[in-house]
Amino acid sequence: MSDASTTPHVLITGAAGALGRTVAQHFLDQGARLALVDHHAGRLAEVFPGLDNSQHLLLAGDVTSAPDMAALTGQVLQAFGRVDALVHIAGGFEMGEATHALTRASWDRMMNLNAWSFVAVTQAVLPSMIERRSGRIVAVTAKVAARGLPAMAAYIASKSALQRLVESMAAEAAPHGVNINSVAPSVLDTPANRQAMPDANPAEWVSTSVAAQTIGFLASPGAAALHGQHLTLDA
Repeated sequence: MSDASTTPHVLITGAAGALGRTVAQHFLDQGARLALVDHHAGRLAEVFPGLDNSQHLLLAGDVTSAPDMAALTGQVLQAFGRVDALVHIAGGFEMGEATHALTRASWDRMMNLNAWSFVAVTQAVLPSMIERRSGRIVAVTAKVAARGLPAMAAYIASKSALQRLVESMAAEAAPHGVNINSVAPSVLDTPANRQAMPDANPAEWVSTSVAAQTIGFLASPGAAALHGQHLTLDA
């Protein structure tokens, strides 16, 4: 582990998922100190069994709850002193009803998981970055956020809302030395997607490794001139 002043301190939400694990490993390989967040602490312990708890944090929290995220971020800042990069992966996907038949429950579920969660997490983390005049925030949006498709109205609307939030927050934070961007994958090659789409060709999907490398770039000084961008990932 490098000196604390140069060690990247990274907070990752949705860390127990397929992309979250790969992103966490990417930053671990760079010698980063990680705060890994997921809905269930037990799941994090299963996924990261060998993680050094004296260096890294495994934290359970609801990303749609602003109080949860404020308390959790307080723990991270107390332990780490700062957060250099926030990678917000947590979210959700579901096929839904036809647009005219959307239920309020479907709408609220997607909006809470994919759009409001970004607000809840960043309102806890961003102020400390602004105070330090340094930081990177990377969200995971979606290629399909650009255009509506059948039976995906709530999901696409929520990812589109997330992109607009990223753009607005990026414009607000840029004068304070903070970069906010997103990656927008098509379909990620994950076990869940292979199970859900057994007839599809995973060779046409985006590997979690490539996505993690792109996220790593956006969280690095090399992305200092990028603000409110959505890097589309497509195989």
